[in-house]
Amino acid sequence: MADLSPAEQEKVDQELQAKQFAEQAALPYKWTQTIKDVDVTAQVPANMRGKDFDVKITKTKLRVGLKGQEPIIDGDLPHPIHVDESTWTLESTKDGKEISIHLDKVNKMEWWAHVITSAPKIDTTKIQPENSNLGDLDGETRQMVEKMMFDQRQKEMGKPTSDEIKKTEILEKFKKEHPEMDFSNAKLG
Repeated sequence: MADLSPAEQEKVDQELQAKQFAEQAALPYKWTQTIKDVDVTAQVPANMRGKDFDVKITKTKLRVGLKGQEPIIDGDLPHPIHVDESTWTLESTKDGKEISIHLDKVNKMEWWAHVITSAPKIDTTKIQPENSNLGDLDGETRQMVEKMMFDQRQKEMGKPTSDEIKKTEILEKFKKEHPEMDFSNAKLG
């Protein structure tokens, strides 16, 4: 396959995006996701009540529909969910009513290409993740990210990274403890 010019690649990407948009718009529901969860909504008749629905949420399957009718969604989930943290609600909207399903992902480090495996996929490599705060991270992960950010800024300014600073400090301390030694040819590696 020949390499595409940036303009050709952009055209291919736009065509793919338009195709995916059309496929997603044709679904009887809308869905969004964050790295942690998936939210699905579907318009339903305004006279419907919660007891009129057949909703089944399991670790690997989802079925949503009105009792006695063809389901709006029915199939295998692409990845497992936490059933106890997943919910559904019926909400009034300006256009009638909407059923809203919240699915809590087990793996909070992956994007879903679709809600159910039989639905058209989206290209998850094109997802722009929402900005997250360092405060959202656990202590160890936060320290690692802060160190990486510091080292990146230091490199951009042509300054030593945190590891290089640490090595220099250790060498300086060792020099003070051993004034009798010659360090003129010492190199940090």
